[in-house]
Amino acid sequence: MKYPSLLNSALIITSIALIPGIASAQTVNSNDGGGQINTDANSNTLRKNPTDTKYLQPFNIAFLAYQGYLKEQGIPSGGTLLFKYQTGYLTAKDVVQAAIRANKLPAEVLNDRGYVNAVELQMTSFGDINDSQ
Repeated sequence: MKYPSLLNSALIITSIALIPGIASAQTVNSNDGGGQINTDANSNTLRKNPTDTKYLQPFNIAFLAYQGYLKEQGIPSGGTLLFKYQTGYLTAKDVVQAAIRANKLPAEVLNDRGYVNAVELQMTSFGDINDSQ
């Protein structure tokens, strides 16, 4: 087994072990207008929002989609997700929009070009993991 494949396998196994905590992250509370999610160590700060809003990292959003946690919002899981992404039928922006509809992200994240690009990078890396095996 190649070293990159071993490293990718370790990352996938670690991610699978962490998915229950990621999926159960507190959802956005739109009643108070604060738009905060309690995600502990799995958080970033919106650059343009001075209220220090926390949200799930791009890897976590892509992995939630891959594991099927965004199916109710129209995002397929597993190989179908990767196929649709690689063929252009699904974009990182679609995944972010689905996460917003699932109350995993505040709506402002859609305007954060860096965040959407980071989700795109994660989606691309999932395809790269399959190509290297």
